[in-house]
Amino acid sequence: MTEPLRDGDESHQSSTRARAWARIPVIIASGVVAVLILGAALAWHAEAKTNKVALVSSPKPVTVLAAKGEPFRAVHTYVGALRPWVEAKIGPQFNSAYVETVLVRPGAVVTKGQVLATLDCRNEAAQTASIFSKAKAIAARQRATSHEAARTSSLLDGGFVSINESEVISARSDSEAAALAAEQADLARSTLDVNDCILRAPFDGEVFIRLVDPGSFVRPSTEMLGVVDRNTIRMTADAPESDFDGIPPGAQVTVHVVSINLDIPATITRRAPSADLGTRTVHFEIDLDNSNRRIPVNTTGEIHVPVGEAVPATSVPIRAVTMNDKKATLFTIDGGIAHRETLVELGEVGANVFFAPDALKPGTLIVSEGRALLKDGDHVAVKVQSPEPAPTVSNAAQGKKEAGK
Repeated sequence: MTEPLRDGDESHQSSTRARAWARIPVIIASGVVAVLILGAALAWHAEAKTNKVALVSSPKPVTVLAAKGEPFRAVHTYVGALRPWVEAKIGPQFNSAYVETVLVRPGAVVTKGQVLATLDCRNEAAQTASIFSKAKAIAARQRATSHEAARTSSLLDGGFVSINESEVISARSDSEAAALAAEQADLARSTLDVNDCILRAPFDGEVFIRLVDPGSFVRPSTEMLGVVDRNTIRMTADAPESDFDGIPPGAQVTVHVVSINLDIPATITRRAPSADLGTRTVHFEIDLDNSNRRIPVNTTGEIHVPVGEAVPATSVPIRAVTMNDKKATLFTIDGGIAHRETLVELGEVGANVFFAPDALKPGTLIVSEGRALLKDGDHVAVKVQSPEPAPTVSNAAQGKKEAGK
């Protein structure tokens, strides 16, 4: 049985409940204070992150580099083509026939006279054999009639044969001789037809194209194979007529082979004496040794022709300027302030543009990155760019004059 509560126990529980109810307001007040303190801390943190300084008045970060002083020599650049010394497209000239064999593929090295392909020309071969047999029979008759005419002529002095009979025999001999000549001509023509069925390399070279396979039907003038000789390459280009004196035979130039990124010192070999009436350009060529067959043909090349003498100049990377015809706009830095300047260029080469040294002094700090957001007079925070490696081409190009590739 449960014992009844005593008076002392009842009073103890009542005091405990009273103390618990008294702590509740304290706990609530403490929570409110904690929330207020946390809110104040967050507000202070957000306020501390707010920039109180206007962005327009703060220095703008830019990357700069120093303009270089180096000589400038104008160079005319012409775009042309690297052509093989000899090129031939091979196919039948007289016959229409089916292709029997094709013995080479692109890249094969061939020698002059090597068989490259054959055609099925059994009909032409049979006709040639028939004509040969006819010619052989006529030749035998002609020899017989020739001997008969000789014997008849020897009998004239004795009066054993008449002059008329002798002349008839001689005429028959001459007729047989003429018929033999005609058959021999037909035999030569038929032999050409037969030889046309065997396609041979016209010179030492390399196969660069194959357009047919065995079983194809070809006609006269059909192109079956292509052969090039690239031991010597002709760099061909066209220059405006105003540059005629600047491209004389013997002039020293530099040829840039685009396909393999190769620069070759060379000399202009030949120049046309007349300009083209339609384009008013002058054709010129440069012979390049390619005995190692490193340079591919029918590709693009650039010819750099120096013009005039070298003069002092200041160079700036072209990516640091904005070009408009011959004028360049750039930003220079002086005392932490950007200055917008527009200068007239002397010329360009590779990734550089050149100016007169009195217009832009060597060593002037030029903005290379960050100039898109700059205005004249802006304050800047400067970061100096590490120097770039020297360009591979040392002379500037005064405009690029492109001709037919």
